[in-house]
Amino acid sequence: MELAKAASITAQAPGLGPWSRKLGDESFQLRFHRKNGKKSARVALVVRISSDSTSDSYSASVESLVGDAVEGTEAEAEAVLDVRPGFSAYNVLAGMPLPFGATANEVGVNFAVYSGDASAATLCLFTLSDLTKNRVTEEIPLDPVINKTGSIWHAFLEGKFRDIAYGYKFDGKFSPEEGLYFDNSRVILDPYAKAVISRGEYGILGTDGNCWPQMAGMVPLSNSEFDWEGDLPLRYPQKDLIIYEMHVRGYTKHDSSKVDFPGTYIGAIQKLDHLKELGVNCIELMPCQEFNELEYFNSSMHGQNRMNCWGYSTINFFSPMSRYSSAGTANSGHDAINEFKMLVREAHKRGIEVIIDIVFNHTAEGNENGPILSFRGIDNKTYYMIGPKGEFYNYSGCGNTFNCNHPIVRRFIKDCMRYWVTEMHVDGFRFDLASIMTRASSLWDPVSTYGRQVEGDLLTMGTPLSSPPVIDIISNDPFLRGVKLIAEAWDAGGLYQVGRFPHWGIWSEWNGQYRDVVRQFIKGTDGFAGAFAKCLCGSPNLYQEGGRRPWNSINFVCAHDGFTLADLVTYNNKNNFANGEDNRDGENHNLSWNCGEEGELASLSVRRLRKRQMRNFFLCLMVSQGVPMIHMGDEYGHTKAGNNNTYCHDNYLNYFQWDRKEEASSDFYRFCRLMTQFRRECESLRLNDFPTAKRLQWHGHLPGAPDWSGTSRFVAFSLIDALKREIYIAFNTSHLPVIVTLPDRPGFRWESLVDTAKPAPYDFLSDDLHDKKTVTEQVAHFLNSNLYPMLSYSSIILLLYPDS
Repeated sequence: MELAKAASITAQAPGLGPWSRKLGDESFQLRFHRKNGKKSARVALVVRISSDSTSDSYSASVESLVGDAVEGTEAEAEAVLDVRPGFSAYNVLAGMPLPFGATANEVGVNFAVYSGDASAATLCLFTLSDLTKNRVTEEIPLDPVINKTGSIWHAFLEGKFRDIAYGYKFDGKFSPEEGLYFDNSRVILDPYAKAVISRGEYGILGTDGNCWPQMAGMVPLSNSEFDWEGDLPLRYPQKDLIIYEMHVRGYTKHDSSKVDFPGTYIGAIQKLDHLKELGVNCIELMPCQEFNELEYFNSSMHGQNRMNCWGYSTINFFSPMSRYSSAGTANSGHDAINEFKMLVREAHKRGIEVIIDIVFNHTAEGNENGPILSFRGIDNKTYYMIGPKGEFYNYSGCGNTFNCNHPIVRRFIKDCMRYWVTEMHVDGFRFDLASIMTRASSLWDPVSTYGRQVEGDLLTMGTPLSSPPVIDIISNDPFLRGVKLIAEAWDAGGLYQVGRFPHWGIWSEWNGQYRDVVRQFIKGTDGFAGAFAKCLCGSPNLYQEGGRRPWNSINFVCAHDGFTLADLVTYNNKNNFANGEDNRDGENHNLSWNCGEEGELASLSVRRLRKRQMRNFFLCLMVSQGVPMIHMGDEYGHTKAGNNNTYCHDNYLNYFQWDRKEEASSDFYRFCRLMTQFRRECESLRLNDFPTAKRLQWHGHLPGAPDWSGTSRFVAFSLIDALKREIYIAFNTSHLPVIVTLPDRPGFRWESLVDTAKPAPYDFLSDDLHDKKTVTEQVAHFLNSNLYPMLSYSSIILLLYPDS
């Protein structure tokens, strides 16, 4: 319609009566009350006014209808809010600078965001339909006098926000050489957003094939509550944990999972009973904060598109990954939040704690060539370690480094962790490349960090700190007291802190030295007998002097990075050609051994040896002091065909194969299940402190005569146990068999429980084994003489019983 300036306008929309208002500006929004019999609904009619600079006329068109309009019905419409230029649907007040993010109450929503260098800020609101069209529904400029306190921009909007998303535009200097990236043409995601609205379906491109469609934050609702059904933290002593590293999507995405919603939080819930059967009481979820799985989509891998499957490239740390939910972005992301909560609640019902892997070392924005999504467009110099000429420090190996010890950033980290503990009920955190969190912040300032000058302070950015402020804050925060804190105590910049990570007595570490030593000794490398014995004791060489305990060591042989357990005994060399990088990526030094032939196609004798070695590794993990961690799929022998860096594969390489698990149910899976049960039954394998000579005795081929020489490939020990009396455990990693003389215990006899040299089911003599007596009698003549024959590359567990 053509309209004269300042004239009144009238329009008719489907289901609405006529309306009339005078023009107030070039764009505005009207809110109507729609009556339909006894029912009523509030709807907003968005009208866009455009002018022709060469004439005195305007044209108006109905762009969208927000609310519960019903087609084919007639209803009267009356304005219930005054028309106001730019933000007519909401009453805009000054608001409060805290808390950060969007906070709802019964009247409206408070918005608050930090930006130290922005000269102007605009709050942008989207209807969900406008968001898909990359079109801002409404822009609300923030008044620097009324809507700013210090460096915090804020506003309170009265009104209704169902199915509304938000973001910000920031104005200021765009000067990458100064570390400034302000661009008022971009809508930036709030770091404190509780859900990210964008693509709703995993792996599906956005409009026009866009890998990075516009993202916006969920505007929270004041009445969005979740029924926790009385859920409370389990608070297991850490010494009693058996951790299972799990990828949410990969756990049930394979067709053989037969769950209702494969690859989702709901799908994982349907398979939690497997973990309970395995004996796991803690899952460590690989990153499930919002990330873009299509981040590398345009990079080809031999005709297939590269995916970011693992998720170590976070966009927003508060938001659960929406495309891991069966609902996607439905209900403005509320359903995704609730599905994650359901996973935690249902895990707790089964006695399983939930730890999340969180990536506070870098973000998805990369280096200067990366996208401007959130932190960079808000305050790049605050959130990232920036050099004098604007260059990004890269201690993460992923293009940027999160500026963890900056006052604003460390508050952000603390707030984020509090949210996941109090709102999402998680039980702890594993910190990826945690050593970055110990480095001095960009523009290091001891006054802002410690509140005073530090005598002789010569620290420069990135220097490791003995008392990092962010670690101090996390360690002493009352909200976080009692949660599990696990550091991956190294980074890509060469900082290696295993055994030396600042810990305040409560931090644990992924023990990379345990992994390396155990791999070397089990495959028969000389010179590791003594180091292996320390690993069995919980690595006192690393943790005892600093006042920590065995449970501060998270013991693992395999994790998502590197070979699976099956591949560790099948490949000497990585096979990463499928990644599309000519096999250049991934670790070259895997400390693996293929048992004599490379690859899965091998002779029967080699395949048998591989099974034996897998049992040796798992047994070692379960009898070591400290906290064992199992990688998803290792319990049935999952293979990635020698690929030790499958971050980019959303396929069978990273999917748990439930049919394979069923095939192994009476073989290796049975062995793993029985070994975890045995660990839980033995208090001596879960000590609160390092074992001493009162409880533990070392042996060699002869009792009490251990061999710690450089050529020794035999380690044995006996351990006093309150429930099992005494346990004898031995490892023979030589290529030669040996007959072991056992400790003499008058009035008692030794009986075999585990022998990894034997095929299933005789590798573990459980009580339900129908021919257990026959098998026991086969070695009775050795045991009656206090002897036991051990094949090469085997391990045993014997139990002490009274003479009958």
